[in-house]
Amino acid sequence: MMHIYWTKINRIVDETDEIKTYYLDIPDKFSWEEGAFTHMGLKGFNEGEKPNRGLVRHLSISTVPNEQEIGITTRIRQECSEFKQSLRQHKVGDKVALFKIHCNVPLRRENKNIYLLSAGVGSATFRPIALQYLSDQSHINKVHSLNIDTSRDFIFTDVFTTNTDKRFTTDFSSSRDDYYHKVKQLAQDKDSIFYVVGSDEFLKDNIECLQREGIANEQIMLDKRESQRVEFFRTKQNA
Repeated sequence: MMHIYWTKINRIVDETDEIKTYYLDIPDKFSWEEGAFTHMGLKGFNEGEKPNRGLVRHLSISTVPNEQEIGITTRIRQECSEFKQSLRQHKVGDKVALFKIHCNVPLRRENKNIYLLSAGVGSATFRPIALQYLSDQSHINKVHSLNIDTSRDFIFTDVFTTNTDKRFTTDFSSSRDDYYHKVKQLAQDKDSIFYVVGSDEFLKDNIECLQREGIANEQIMLDKRESQRVEFFRTKQNA
């Protein structure tokens, strides 16, 4: 039987005009690893005969356990879904439900270079991966983060800052052309691992770009379950 953790919002941080991080209490026996996501349900989602899926979303956890808070970072536009309209009304002290914790993008320690490719708020998924690497660089040659946001509202720049001592470098782009030019350059590192997080269209564009440069599917990590990965890798190149 699925366990539902009801927990309290401790604080809400405005990262930008549209992006918020909700910091939650960690319930007993709730655990996660870097790169994990959880399903969040809002009040009323499980009332009635069937769950109200409009009040449920799966969202990445943007903190690591030793920060002693669960961070959920998300973009809430003026025009948004039922879930985000409801979430926007939530205040400190309100409760939300968490369930079905899973990780599709664990940190691969294979003595290779790792590239983190993200769009906008997608860097929230990579924040705990970056923190985990910065605390322990074992069996990883180096990590480089490249984030694109045409609004220039880059988030978590305190974490995504170059640290040469720990072989961690960062780059930000506000132009699609500039971003994909840089991805092609990174893909010349043929034996590396590429993590990609963003919209479905962003994932497909990155996969096609990397494949054209000779990067194998096994080197590309997506925040998707295996059954979903299959669909994303069905490209013209593989047809």
